[in-house]
Amino acid sequence: MARSEKAPKAPKPQKEPGRLKQMYQVYKMTRREDPGSVWYMLAGFVLPLLLAILLGVLLSRDSIFGLIMWVLAGILGGLLGFMIVLGRRAEQAAYKQIEGQPGAVGAVLKSSLPRGWTGSEMPVAISPRTQDAVYRAVGKGGVVLIGEGPASRTQRMLDDERRKVARILPNVPIHVLHVGPDIDSVPLAKMSKKFKRYKKALNRAEIYAVSNRVKSLSSKGTNLPIPKGIDPTKVRAPRPR
Repeated sequence: MARSEKAPKAPKPQKEPGRLKQMYQVYKMTRREDPGSVWYMLAGFVLPLLLAILLGVLLSRDSIFGLIMWVLAGILGGLLGFMIVLGRRAEQAAYKQIEGQPGAVGAVLKSSLPRGWTGSEMPVAISPRTQDAVYRAVGKGGVVLIGEGPASRTQRMLDDERRKVARILPNVPIHVLHVGPDIDSVPLAKMSKKFKRYKKALNRAEIYAVSNRVKSLSSKGTNLPIPKGIDPTKVRAPRPR
């Protein structure tokens, strides 16, 4: 009898990089997109260390052990400050990396909306020629329509979508945002913060009802590719254990 062939071994799952490697990858991405951030990170480490040394000299100048403890506290505080600055600058760099790409607004709506808001990464209207798009979010402030692209090209689509929503939801507030290259447009990194400024107009049950109503307006064939780049919500430096 012929020998039975051995079943091929299943490929080993790739191990996730360790915390230090993750932090280094985030640091490299941030430095590449925002070279000036290195100085902010350095300041985040040095300032707590200098403050701890100064306090140690003033309060424990006669105790070597006390001075050592102050220095150690300063090093730990500096590492914490470095990681906080790294996390914030990395998030900004990630937004910068995808800003201007078709679908960038959808990426933010999918994962970065504040509590009490829901949105989809798929647009409700899109221009096949320019890839300009209109997105929609529903939350406690009402309905928000976001135009992705120059206002001169997205305004008409926004007006059309606003009329559709107002027709079926006449008593619900409708807000409009422009995210694009215009001077008065909302930067991608600050888009989610705008949602927090809208006054509460709907409770949880009303949000659910409004969301179901506006879903009936969604157009078919409005898919956009997910923009290439790092997810802004996943670039924070890992916390030390």
